[in-house]
Amino acid sequence: MPIAHVHIMEGRSDEQKEAMIREVSEALARTLDSPLDRVRVLITELPKDHWGIAGEPASKLRK
Repeated sequence: MPIAHVHIMEGRSDEQKEAMIREVSEALARTLDSPLDRVRVLITELPKDHWGIAGEPASKLRK
């Protein structure tokens, strides 16, 4: 059972997350020759102040 764990910054819409789940699932099923119903995708959303970019919290860089 392939499992993809994706870390993203908070702020994406439900529609964007649904599209990502669908596309990641299809890619894993295709490339690993696994039935789609066996693929799992886990999303971890992190607050922007818990995400660092170039030594700074993303909350300071992306308002």
